[in-house]
Amino acid sequence: MQIVDAQIHLWTNDKAPPHHRQAPFLMDDALRGMDAAGVDKAINCPAIWDSESNAYAVTAARLHPDRFATLGWFNLLRKPDQKFLDDFVAQPGMLGLRFILATKENQDLFAAGKLDWIWEGADRLGIPVGFMLPVSMYEHLAAVATRYPRMRVLIDHLGVSPFLKIPEATAHIDAMLLLAAHPNIAVKATGMPSMAPDAYPFASTHSVLQRVFEAFGPRRLFWGTDITRVSPSWRECIQLFSEKLPWLTGDDLELVMGVAVRDWVGWS
Repeated sequence: MQIVDAQIHLWTNDKAPPHHRQAPFLMDDALRGMDAAGVDKAINCPAIWDSESNAYAVTAARLHPDRFATLGWFNLLRKPDQKFLDDFVAQPGMLGLRFILATKENQDLFAAGKLDWIWEGADRLGIPVGFMLPVSMYEHLAAVATRYPRMRVLIDHLGVSPFLKIPEATAHIDAMLLLAAHPNIAVKATGMPSMAPDAYPFASTHSVLQRVFEAFGPRRLFWGTDITRVSPSWRECIQLFSEKLPWLTGDDLELVMGVAVRDWVGWS
């Protein structure tokens, strides 16, 4: 079974927020952990706290094209520029984009359609775009997914905040499951241990994962870790899905653990 981590962060500075490891997380750090656990590939979402993270992601993908691919980011306040977008995603290993809509300014831009030039470009290119955004933005995300059907949307961490525990952490799940009606929206089951009030194997998360699986199916639910902010090891994160979820087996397990996300982001 090929195992692809749907989200990690690589960075080179010491500016990580408190909920992530504080030391830089370099490509060699990731490769050691991946090799030890049996992770074949990882999709790097360059850390937003490192202004050089996109350039570092390109270097990692160029040196290890069979191990790393990238969903890059840029400042959403920049002027619309389709040539910039084309050149940005033409970089080695840059399969698509990923943005965090955490500030009111960025959320207002999204709601007002001021970022549509990005989604238009992604639709034209047929590339994936990842989002970390609050439940209040789901209606706008659904509208964008409808308008741009060739843009393949990914929702980070099942939409769960890294700062909340169950049950507060999953209060949005019903709203998120409605997004499954859009065939170009998928979800990443990354960072799951952070929402669990209990210890490994995090039984409190299992029913949540099953509900999302039943709504989105094995081709639109992707295993991953966000390894620099979770307590279990990479191997334990694998075993959580491969051994502790009795309803996830066979072809469905292989899809969730790597095949489906590679197809979604176009990592051939």
